[in-house]
Amino acid sequence: MPADALSRVFAALSDPIRRDMVARLADGDATVNELAEPYHVTVQAVSKHLKVLEDAGVVSRSRDAQRRPVHLEAEVFDLMTRWIERYRRQAEERYRRLDDLLRSMPGDETPARPEPPTTPSKENRK
Repeated sequence: MPADALSRVFAALSDPIRRDMVARLADGDATVNELAEPYHVTVQAVSKHLKVLEDAGVVSRSRDAQRRPVHLEAEVFDLMTRWIERYRRQAEERYRRLDDLLRSMPGDETPARPEPPTTPSKENRK
């Protein structure tokens, strides 16, 4: 598993089942059994997926009497957002510079289209 936090988060979210679990947890906490319901995998497999998410800091588990809800740790998305935003701003700046360059280039020097010939009126045909 990658050492830095951002790499662990992206690696954890690389699996479609884990991404789906995160999307479902965005609506509220759920138990392992509740998270396992829509998948054709064992509860043990879901637990392994949750362990990867937990190790990456994406989710946490708590104890509520007999229930052990899984909770989405939204703060981890701040880390991802900062990383993505940095590169989005850089890309926008490159596009802005390209737009400025294109605006500074001489315009299209193609000759104007000649006007289509007009049909002479009946008076001028004589």
